[in-house]
Amino acid sequence: MSITVILNLAVFIGILFLLVKFSKQDMKLSRKVFMGLVAGVIFGFALQALYGAGSAEINGTLEWTNVVANGYISLLYMIIMPLIVVSMISAVTKIDEVTSLGKIGGSVVMVLVFTTMLSSLVAIGITDLFGLTAEGMVSGEREVARLASIEGRQGRVENLTVASMLVSFIPRNIFQSLSGAAGPMSIISVVVFSILFGIAALKAMKEHPEHKDAFNKGIDVLQTIVMKLVQMVMSFTPYGVMALMTKVVASSNLSDILNFGKFIVASYVAIGIMFLVHGGLLSLSGFNPKRFFSGVFPVLTFAFTSRSSAACIPLNVEAQTRKLGVPKAVANIAASFGATIGQNGCAGIYPTMLAVMVAPTIGVEVDFAFLAMLAGIVTISSFGVAGVGGGATFAAMIVLPAMGLPIEIVALLISIEPLIDMARTALNVNGSMTAGVITSKMLRVSDSEPIEQAAE
Repeated sequence: MSITVILNLAVFIGILFLLVKFSKQDMKLSRKVFMGLVAGVIFGFALQALYGAGSAEINGTLEWTNVVANGYISLLYMIIMPLIVVSMISAVTKIDEVTSLGKIGGSVVMVLVFTTMLSSLVAIGITDLFGLTAEGMVSGEREVARLASIEGRQGRVENLTVASMLVSFIPRNIFQSLSGAAGPMSIISVVVFSILFGIAALKAMKEHPEHKDAFNKGIDVLQTIVMKLVQMVMSFTPYGVMALMTKVVASSNLSDILNFGKFIVASYVAIGIMFLVHGGLLSLSGFNPKRFFSGVFPVLTFAFTSRSSAACIPLNVEAQTRKLGVPKAVANIAASFGATIGQNGCAGIYPTMLAVMVAPTIGVEVDFAFLAMLAGIVTISSFGVAGVGGGATFAAMIVLPAMGLPIEIVALLISIEPLIDMARTALNVNGSMTAGVITSKMLRVSDSEPIEQAAE
């Protein structure tokens, strides 16, 4: 390790120490997270200015700052499956009727799919407004390497149908799903298993009422322990965000950003419009958008820096229940389903923009029939999109071939993918929390008071 890297790490550790010192015990988590975000941006820009992107000094520094970033993400992944299993079983057993569970799940999925369709329509309009096209995009070495990788993965999705995706939601081996070895469908498979386990518990308690108190007490104890573990992990969020933001800013190639600036701006405009759409839908449901965005800010910040909807599940559930007054049953279903179904950014905006950009370059007329088919395919294919970084690529690999379009553009945009993916992930997570709030309003199942008021 060089002296320069050691000095950089000393500065990083010093900033972490200052964050700990100035993060008062009673300070809102959102303020702590914002402090970590700003600190990471400043430190990342300083590294860029001093050494330049891709330098040995930056790579050596990030190797060690990533211990904090990746360590925090690993902690979140560690608690995802226990949180889903215990929370979902607890939520189901507290619902008197199985039909109520069906209404909650159906409402959440309906909102997620509907907003994905809206995001596709927004993407169509923005792509046309900005006049985006794939003409003139030239691939370099990185893009060629990425294309080879993508073409190797295409076989996994080219024959994927809606029917096969629905079947993949059902776990063949629950232990494989719990370990994440089942791939992108692991989370949704665990959700399905937990719901079925909860329904079985409900039926068993009706047949054997003498076991009801013991079962409920055991689940409550387990949930209390898991939620305490979640709160412990959440306390590290400002420091994880700082390290993640340092990596993003320090490793960004400014020349790539400038070359694809128009696409970046258009993507962020489309994403921004969908945030406004979410706010409008919340307002129509009778929920104050200002209170909503104040309460979910820490979650969106982490989503922006981590680029993982799945890793946000613990924070997502916590924000819905503690800040927004959403019942645990609704919050857990919305957060878990939202990590793999109906992702507005990755499954809606991104593949739609790519399809509209590519079509004219191969002589396909972008008319009403094309756009209607595109919106339909995007909406249907939004089931089962992976809730981790790269989910947008997975979605594009389904949508583009389904529309008869080449996938090369996915590789061509590799340089700016992380920059856009941050905002897409934040939109995905916001969509799942929006679905939770709207569902609780639609079904009129709402906690009388959230544990923590967003205005505190």
